Amino acid sequence: MRKVIHAISFYTFSILTFPFKFMPLRWLYGISDIMYLIIYKIIGYRVDVVKKNLKNSFPQKTESELLEIERKFYRHFCDLFVEQFYILHANAKKAKRLCSFKNLEQLDRYYNENKSIVVAGGHYGNWELYGLFGLFLKHQVFGAYKPLANKYFESFVNASRERFGALAVPMRDTPRTAMQFAREGKLFFLGLIADQTPAKGEIRYWTTFLNQDTPVFLGTEKIAKKLNQPVFFCNMRKLKRGFYEVELELLTDKPAETKPYEITEMHVRALERLINEAPEYWLWSHRRWKHSRNLTQTPNEQ
Repeated sequence: MRKVIHAISFYTFSILTFPFKFMPLRWLYGISDIMYLIIYKIIGYRVDVVKKNLKNSFPQKTESELLEIERKFYRHFCDLFVEQFYILHANAKKAKRLCSFKNLEQLDRYYNENKSIVVAGGHYGNWELYGLFGLFLKHQVFGAYKPLANKYFESFVNASRERFGALAVPMRDTPRTAMQFAREGKLFFLGLIADQTPAKGEIRYWTTFLNQDTPVFLGTEKIAKKLNQPVFFCNMRKLKRGFYEVELELLTDKPAETKPYEITEMHVRALERLINEAPEYWLWSHRRWKHSRNLTQTPNEQ
């Protein structure tokens, strides 16, 4: 029965949105403006979550400053929805117009040295554009994703992502896939969205992120240290509506020599700096702090 409901949901969505995939992006931004009024002003989608997250993350900011970030976030959030829809249907030429990629030539050196790359990013800017790395790099690009309950949507989204040369791999299979590539001598560029919230039973490390106790996945560090591959952070900045810039920042090219949790702290601090530059472009509607830390335990015991 659930499969039938998922199928109906998927095909209903496909039919209703069919005309939109032929629209230019500027028309879709018109839809975004209408969505902003409905989602933010009328429905108030997760406004309570956004307000709480912002207040706890920036205790030094005034109410008016927080409200300004909130408004800008919802503007971006609606833009993000139509942009991601646009990317799912756009060809490579159109998709590339949304983003410029800086300093990718540095990765050629590691390719020539027979080294793979591990890259941490966050839910910042438009992370669907990370799939475009596959159009530019010699490394085989693959990214981890969180499986969806609706497999019709999951198959459609993954097929769209893989059009640009990247592979979509479920989170649970990511370490195994990286190890398999290494055994087969295939050089890879692994992209990880590192700011997702671990399930309560999977929490192994806590840190302070945006002034709050925050559990963090250790996958980036574990894979990088196991294979001793360079680790980068993906800085994505929104330069204007409909245009982003991506720049890779080297965190370490000797991960095996780092201390425990050092790489994790590196990418957490890099994301924190990016958010502080322009807070409105992070996904504040996400329930990032839904777990509470037991303060009687040390960070790496829980």
